[in-house]
Amino acid sequence: MAIPNLQVALDQSSLSDALKTVRKVGDEVDIIEAGTILCLAEGMQAVKCLRALYPDKIVVADTKCADAGGTVAQNASLAGADWMTVICSATIPTMKKAAEQVSELQVELYGNWTYQDAEKWLEAGISQAVYHQSRDALLAGETWGEKDLTRVKKLVEMGFRVSVTGGLEKETLQLFAGVDVFTFIAGRSITESPDPKVAAFEMKEEMRRIFGDAK
Repeated sequence: MAIPNLQVALDQSSLSDALKTVRKVGDEVDIIEAGTILCLAEGMQAVKCLRALYPDKIVVADTKCADAGGTVAQNASLAGADWMTVICSATIPTMKKAAEQVSELQVELYGNWTYQDAEKWLEAGISQAVYHQSRDALLAGETWGEKDLTRVKKLVEMGFRVSVTGGLEKETLQLFAGVDVFTFIAGRSITESPDPKVAAFEMKEEMRRIFGDAK
């Protein structure tokens, strides 16, 4: 079991704010994400700027694409994105077209998806899934629990590289001890910290402590 990646999600509404943040944490994380809010507010210019600043990092365009997969993914790729996200309700043809344009496609798991759906994604050649606690669910009082761990474990057993995200704090990581998580995606716990660089460093250290011991 490898130590998971740490991905920072930049979900600011302005590119200038996102760039201020990423300059503080970019060297501490493995993957940099232009979040959905940032992509909607600033378009692929955000991806271009992140690529220019961090040419050696994996850059993700979190478009949550639902349609026109080939076009959206081509735009993301031309801007410098390595990976892009599609929403789990997108059709298989949409996913396949998007996957042709980027190095990796990630399926974002929201709402009512099934393991039968997941089998179809694997058959289509898509092996990355992002398991969510949504921002709105967290604000409504939901927390990470056994049902989430069960679903993540099942997806891993099926053959997915599974990233987890949604209100992740350093203290949350211990819940996933023994689970082969591919990437932890953290947003506000890093970006809204008094010292984002320290927050990212401490999260990485906690991941090493938990998952380094699991080897």
